[in-house]
Amino acid sequence: MTKTKILYVEDELYLGKIVKESLESRDFEVKMLTNGFNVLPIVESFQPDICVLDVMLPKKDGFTIGTEIREKQPELPIIFLTAKNQLQDIIKGFNSGGNDYIKKPFSMEELIIRINNILKLSNLSNNNNGNNGASSIKLGSYTFFPNKFELHHNDEVKKLSNREAQVLNIFANHKNKSVDRKEILMKVWGDDSIFNSRNMDVYIKKIREHLRHDSNLKIVTLKGFGYHFVVE
Repeated sequence: MTKTKILYVEDELYLGKIVKESLESRDFEVKMLTNGFNVLPIVESFQPDICVLDVMLPKKDGFTIGTEIREKQPELPIIFLTAKNQLQDIIKGFNSGGNDYIKKPFSMEELIIRINNILKLSNLSNNNNGNNGASSIKLGSYTFFPNKFELHHNDEVKKLSNREAQVLNIFANHKNKSVDRKEILMKVWGDDSIFNSRNMDVYIKKIREHLRHDSNLKIVTLKGFGYHFVVE
């Protein structure tokens, strides 16, 4: 059976060796780099299934690398690893093409769960696209294609990340209904930790921005409970 290939970029050699060996012991094939200088050619030659990038790297930082990878290979999943946890850093990570964001220190179990979750979502999307069987959902003046991770508005096509599509799909299935915040966290992130809760806030903000052209679509925050997706 073909092994899942991970491109791992980490300049902390001791941590990098532990993570690499732990992933290899779980039957992943891991290519590790220690700086951001020559990542793109390695992406092209190694053809990873997912990239795990530290943010603070010599030569070139992880956010810059993520942006460059996203321009060349829009569907390649990216996880950022960082000691930073400020909201603006999380937003910058997702704007740089990240599918997920893990704060250091992290457990190997958490990293592996997140890798497998993103790969599962990515494979589901690719399979659906290959069958040309993507369904569409009408949301006001938008058309949402959950299986293609696309949001269409007039001639504009917005490509969504895996989790943006997941969260929007939950709202699309709760038109003019309330949805518990914890329900979204458990379905999309698998747990309702404080870090994931802050992570979700970033996605809600991004989805609101995506839907800004139609004033009849509103994601209303219900304090202490969750959200109500208004479709007028």
